[in-house]
Amino acid sequence: MPANLLNTLARSDLGARIDDVFFAEPLFDALPDVVFFIKDRDGRYVVVNQALVRRCGMKDKAGLLGKTANEVFAAPLGQRFQAQDQSVLDGGVQIEDQLELHLYPNRDPGWCLTQKRPLRDARGAIVGLAGVSRDLAMADNKNPAYHKVADAVRLIHEKFGETLTLPQLARTANMSVAQIERYFERIFHLTPRQMIIKTRLEAASRMLAGDASVSDIAQACGYADHSAFTRQFRATVGVTPSEYRVLLREG
Repeated sequence: MPANLLNTLARSDLGARIDDVFFAEPLFDALPDVVFFIKDRDGRYVVVNQALVRRCGMKDKAGLLGKTANEVFAAPLGQRFQAQDQSVLDGGVQIEDQLELHLYPNRDPGWCLTQKRPLRDARGAIVGLAGVSRDLAMADNKNPAYHKVADAVRLIHEKFGETLTLPQLARTANMSVAQIERYFERIFHLTPRQMIIKTRLEAASRMLAGDASVSDIAQACGYADHSAFTRQFRATVGVTPSEYRVLLREG
């Protein structure tokens, strides 16, 4: 019998023998930098880990279970998260390494990479979704490869308000495009493009705490116009720059 068929049979057999399909919950409880959740067909939390409880400012899991994102997170963030859930539940969309900037209850921003996948029953119908959101830690500057991309990273931080291309970053690091992409993934868990977006929006979020206009901030952060900036900000943060400014001031 082919090895792949044996593996499939063994996987199915083990799956049928497991009593608790939510066995992963206590494992994810032990990971402080990873949010884990499972939601039902209506987008309500069924399983959550302790990291998500803390991020939402709750005392325990009971504060989240049975609720939708719209009921947990303040508007308009909750509406955005719920719309994302619906795209998975209704269309079977898989969200892969979505770079997101979250604003936590204490108004501290936090960067993460989010993944969401639909859960299907034996007939293929979508019955819920599962997701993880992993914090982006500081770069591992002790990694032997860090010095190889340091000049490219420095260029991003110094020139984020200008147009930066992947070949330009590769030349700065004296690498090929394939090499610099590989090193960025290894060290930062981000693509170079994601690093540029992250750097621009970090600067923008700081500026939004001040009084500069959204148009001026867009220009300073390298966006062609107000609309392009707003689209990118909303896709990453979940709210428009103006809405984010209101959330900051409400804190």
